[in-house]
Amino acid sequence: MSLTHSFGLLTHPDQEWEAIRNESETTTRLYLGHILLLALIPAAAGFYGTTQVGWQIGDGQITRLSSGSALQLSVLFYAAMLAGIFVLGKFIDFFAATYDAVERVPRGVALAAYTATPVFLIGVIAAYPNIWVNMLAGLVAISYAVYLLYEGLPILMKIPEDRGFMFASAVLTVGLVMFVALMAISVVIWSMGVGPVYVS
Repeated sequence: MSLTHSFGLLTHPDQEWEAIRNESETTTRLYLGHILLLALIPAAAGFYGTTQVGWQIGDGQITRLSSGSALQLSVLFYAAMLAGIFVLGKFIDFFAATYDAVERVPRGVALAAYTATPVFLIGVIAAYPNIWVNMLAGLVAISYAVYLLYEGLPILMKIPEDRGFMFASAVLTVGLVMFVALMAISVVIWSMGVGPVYVS
């Protein structure tokens, strides 16, 4: 059912959030049926795009990554996505009591995972690493993910829309802080020798 929910969120999000709430998937089932598979899309597409297609800045030559370097970075990116969904989900569960959520079943990981669905799906565009195309597609996916967060959180957590708006804003802030932290960790990892190796 997880993948069915993924596509349902793109066509009729309100009804799909209700169905997700009624199903009560465990975190293990959610990872096995949704997250592990969809998170592979941007990681695999990024590997292909950076090793086989390459990118070009202006009229410069096409730049690619070595297969070994791209594989390392893709695996790290994949692991970061899996961990990020889990950590953000636990933050959501932790915040739930603060916002008087009626639903006591932990649903944070489900909310984080399904909210990230548009970002996972649009990740296929990384197979063509053009900075402008990727930025535009990423902006559209992130905008829809934010919409899903604000739309789905009150439904999934059974709280009034006004409190849901504040709760979703807090979750969005945590997500942005996590993104900045991930960038800082990337710099540290690169300084340890696990960084991009370019080939012509």
